[in-house]
Amino acid sequence: MKLETLHARFLHDGYLHLPGFFDAGLMDQLHELIYAHFGDRPGFDHDDAFISGTKTEVVPWFPQREGVQAFDAIENDPGLASLTRQLLGEAWTSQYCMVMFSSAGTAGQAWHQDCPPEATGRYNLNRLVYTRDIVSENGGQLGVRPGSHRLGELTVGEPHEDLPDQVILSPRKGDLVLLHGHCWHRVLPVVGHWRVSTNFRAAPHGVPDDVTDICVYRNMRYRFSTREVLVRRQPGDSAARP
Repeated sequence: MKLETLHARFLHDGYLHLPGFFDAGLMDQLHELIYAHFGDRPGFDHDDAFISGTKTEVVPWFPQREGVQAFDAIENDPGLASLTRQLLGEAWTSQYCMVMFSSAGTAGQAWHQDCPPEATGRYNLNRLVYTRDIVSENGGQLGVRPGSHRLGELTVGEPHEDLPDQVILSPRKGDLVLLHGHCWHRVLPVVGHWRVSTNFRAAPHGVPDDVTDICVYRNMRYRFSTREVLVRRQPGDSAARP
């Protein structure tokens, strides 16, 4: 499919799912490194208040920051770079690579936006790479609401409830999902074996590296750098409440 067509679809839907984008052998190599790092059930980085409040149970790892060069093969992939350039413009910037691990029996990630949506041009691009299949029997599918990157702030409500017009994606090994940071999305609870995806985040020119420091959930806004709830969101609130 032409890059221009993919760009138009991304602008309309806020996401793209591209099956078989990466070589299966490379996925196996990266998956072995991921398992060697995490094991079956690593400890959480976030505190209980964050986990219970946001209904988000994900353990991150930043392998490139630790000098694990195997992940550079994704970052330097010409096809990925060309597609990113089409979506973000010539002067786009790479942010970081983050592996996201969810153990069996955990909540996944509740509905959220990666960054506040008030400034439409200030957002990140999630470039999600899957080293193993995401199957319904295991849970952990990716839920998105198409076009929600154009709807403003995520609605207040139950963190994990089904939303109108939601789409549930089950990416396979080697798939690439590109997701606008203002698009409403979640990871469904993990009911079987552990679940993992790797996010090579990028952003348009001029967007600061800390654009994802504040995340919007259905019941709060949370700042990761200071580990604090900035705003609690409840139905019927007429104003933000610290």
